[in-house]
Amino acid sequence: MSFASASKGAPQKVAPMTREERKVIVASSLGTVFEWYDFYLYGSLSAIIAAQFFSGVNPTAGFIFALLAFAAGFAVRPFGSLFFGRLGDLVGRKYTFLITIVIMGLSTFIVGLLPNYSQIGILAPVLLIVLRLLQGLALGGEYGGAATYVAEHAPPGRRGFYTSFIQTTATLGLFLSLLIILGIRTWLGEEDFQSWGWRIPFLISIVLLAVSVWIRTQLEESPSFKKMKSEGTGSKAPLTEAFGTWRNAKIGLYALFGSTAGQAVVWYTGQFYALFFLTQTLKVDSATSNILIAIALALATPFFVFFGWFSDKIGRKPIILGGCLLAAILYFPLFNALTRAANPDLAAAQASSPVTVVANPAECSFQFNPVGTAQFTSSCDLAKSFLARNSVNYDNVAAPAGTIASIKVGERTFEAFNASGLSADERAARTTQFQTELTAAIREAGYPAKADPAKINYPLVVGILFVLVLLVTMVYGPIAAQLVELFPTRIRYSGMSLPYHIGNGWFGGFLPPTVFAMVAATGNIYYGLWYPIAIAVMTLVIGLLFVPETYKRDLNTFDT
Repeated sequence: MSFASASKGAPQKVAPMTREERKVIVASSLGTVFEWYDFYLYGSLSAIIAAQFFSGVNPTAGFIFALLAFAAGFAVRPFGSLFFGRLGDLVGRKYTFLITIVIMGLSTFIVGLLPNYSQIGILAPVLLIVLRLLQGLALGGEYGGAATYVAEHAPPGRRGFYTSFIQTTATLGLFLSLLIILGIRTWLGEEDFQSWGWRIPFLISIVLLAVSVWIRTQLEESPSFKKMKSEGTGSKAPLTEAFGTWRNAKIGLYALFGSTAGQAVVWYTGQFYALFFLTQTLKVDSATSNILIAIALALATPFFVFFGWFSDKIGRKPIILGGCLLAAILYFPLFNALTRAANPDLAAAQASSPVTVVANPAECSFQFNPVGTAQFTSSCDLAKSFLARNSVNYDNVAAPAGTIASIKVGERTFEAFNASGLSADERAARTTQFQTELTAAIREAGYPAKADPAKINYPLVVGILFVLVLLVTMVYGPIAAQLVELFPTRIRYSGMSLPYHIGNGWFGGFLPPTVFAMVAATGNIYYGLWYPIAIAVMTLVIGLLFVPETYKRDLNTFDT
């Protein structure tokens, strides 16, 4: 593909949207909303999932395990994109994403039926992760199919606008999952919801599956694919053609590092990590956090369409890269402001009651556990994991080898212990004593057990969350059109799907556990923000230098 052709072609006269085009957009978008709903249920219920399925491990490892089970679905998304992308380029867009919705829907429904850890032991998390992997494989084929299908129906000059409706589906799916969870939680009460009511949102998905399958069966194949088939110009080996030659493979690399990686971390920081930060770090109760996020999503969602439409006027790059730049500049002040608005007692304690961890650095682990089975047993890890769970900022002071880690709170010092070699009963007793004494100390120092609802500045919290989601709409609104325009019809499904799902599945999907581990390692609740900032800056630089502007391309005629 010649990048010199990026801006060829005169602007096209905009025609009104036809009835058939509206049907394509509505049908593709609704089906994708339901699929994202299925996938996001897990993220919204990660704390309950951890208690139900990972109760046999310590709390810190359990939380990371739960987040990584969430990320497991993202880890396999690139493999799903390869399998279903190839299928979509060979047999068609319509039939491929009909298959993906069935796999996704059935996997989600079965999660609602799974026995928990207390019933079947380690088999429970194993089965859960298998289902998450199936969901990830299906989602790997879904997005590329829907975006390609809609873009290939769109007239020149309106691809950003048309595909922006697909871009709203991820947020709408999350919004729908939050609303259903909130409704069931309120109806049943917190105790019943924690015990068994959490299963209902997963079971409801069988109804959404039926609706989605019916919607997908009403669609016709895309015009570009039918034209390619009738002319006999399709690829016999789309994966080899897309990624086996440097000419095409480098486009995928530019798309990954210069577009989707930055888009992914901005997206997951603004929607998922913001929710985790509210509930896990700022200790705002789950129901309130979901309501606040839902309001911000409702206010910001129309901007997906706005920025998609605007990208048809000025190009995809200025908007996507502008969103990455703003994220890199604003994340630290926004999350600092979120702490002061949502939990002012915590902000005050962090400023007035410094805490210090004195430990041998050699025994301090980076508490990132890809398989969720590690036990953090050193005195340093036990001290830091406790403080991280309680949102206590702390300074690190190095101690000589052989020193048992200690925590200094004000003028008081608490010695941790090494749990390796202790029996389960001994470890439980020592842990209870250590945590009881330390909890009393940090509460006395002003660190709250939870956010005080009477002190939350609700309008300001919603405003901050709105800005975070607005950044998401900037990077995500135009991305589908840009990716579709980078690749020719014969390899489009395969070509666009892989960089999108590596970016979102790996750079984005692993953001929550990576950030949590960075916070636990450094003692700063904001330190993990360096991860999305670094990726966003990388995308800004590579995107400016190497990614072509594509918004004036003719999908059927640009150079290959």
